[in-house]
Amino acid sequence: MRGVAFDEATRTRDVAGAARLLAELGALADPSARDVLVLDGGTDGDPVEEWAACGAMALTGEPDGPGRPPPAAVTERLRSAALAVRVLSARLGNVVDLDAPALLGERAAIAGLSRQGTTSPGGSCRLLRARDGWVACNLARPDDFAMLPALLQADVRGDPWDAFAAWLARVDAIAAVERAQLLGLPVSRAVTPLEALTDEQARARGRTLSSPPFLLTPGARRVRSAPPLVVDLGALWAAPLCTSILRDAGARVIKVESPTRPDGARRGPPRFFDLMNGGKEAVCLDLHGPVLGALLERADVVVESSRPRVMAELGVDPLALVTERGVTWVGITAYGRTGPWRDRVGFGDDTAAAGGACALLGDDGPPLVCADAFADPIAGLYAALGALACLVGRRGALLDVALREVVTHVLSDSDGRRTGRAPTGVRASAPRAREPVAPGPRLGEHTATVLAELGLERLE
Repeated sequence: MRGVAFDEATRTRDVAGAARLLAELGALADPSARDVLVLDGGTDGDPVEEWAACGAMALTGEPDGPGRPPPAAVTERLRSAALAVRVLSARLGNVVDLDAPALLGERAAIAGLSRQGTTSPGGSCRLLRARDGWVACNLARPDDFAMLPALLQADVRGDPWDAFAAWLARVDAIAAVERAQLLGLPVSRAVTPLEALTDEQARARGRTLSSPPFLLTPGARRVRSAPPLVVDLGALWAAPLCTSILRDAGARVIKVESPTRPDGARRGPPRFFDLMNGGKEAVCLDLHGPVLGALLERADVVVESSRPRVMAELGVDPLALVTERGVTWVGITAYGRTGPWRDRVGFGDDTAAAGGACALLGDDGPPLVCADAFADPIAGLYAALGALACLVGRRGALLDVALREVVTHVLSDSDGRRTGRAPTGVRASAPRAREPVAPGPRLGEHTATVLAELGLERLE
């Protein structure tokens, strides 16, 4: 955001955090500038009470015990990001005022999920004991269970989770994760935030306690469309949340899906799909055809959540679009677009464990699952912030958002001790969700009209 200035109008922790984020995105602290973003936040709150009030505590802890307090001042970090989103979205014409901590519980509120201790509220992820540590195993897809015989090198009879747990108990955690990831299974170690910053992936990406929640590579300047055109290639939660925030800020969002692999959120609670995708236009394409490339060249922002090799297989070069055409490319992945783990798979619950959230929860027993797919809404919020900054600054960028790294970022002020129990008198509120702005579009509902309007129908 070269040439964009900001001013801290109040001295709260929210404002200080928002100022750091804007500075990391290239804005300057210059209250004397003629055109300045004014950061004005409310009073500082208690992190435990805010965690309880937003619904996250109700989703964290043993099912027959109290909700557990947060592993760090998470709500403060999220409010800072929301404040930065508010001032940037105002520049595009529509102010987006988010209750950022409440984003953590929206899916659970809609689906009626609750805390289950070492099992995620959604039920797909479990924390299991390996020979030398704890492992987060997220078998969220039917194909994941089909891969268990190959992982265990044995037939699976009876409860597959029992077989998985018995195998893990005989294997070191690192070896188990490496073998599972070779088979495309979302499995990670449950480590502390400091441990997450010392492995080979963190070192390769230069991550430290003071690192921003994303890696950013600046691109060319761009005269953006009016309204900005956003192409959403993502699925499930993080990427659709990002583009829904851009939609609320006034962007036109085109949701692109493959006829053979539509967004998996279509199989979930309809209201959650509506919340993430209402107000978007839906286009269904053969992603290997020429239309996709032409559409991406027209976009001001592209948001996707696939591993880097997927775009290479489709013949798409994100960096070229960024450096030559000024497109803002937002890639949301499990572990980042670079480094030795760039092709590892992961979802919100297992990457939260990999980023340090689960190991800090509880007393001296096993680690506990943190909220519901904790990494997903955090990544979606930070991705939207980065995309808005690029639109305001009128410059493209490659924004590399890793689920694990956003978790480590919001835990960076942790003292490394386990959280124990909340103070007496702190009560966990139920999670809550916003109302959708509109029903989510049907698969391919707007394909013909969008392609005709953009002059791309001849490429089909």
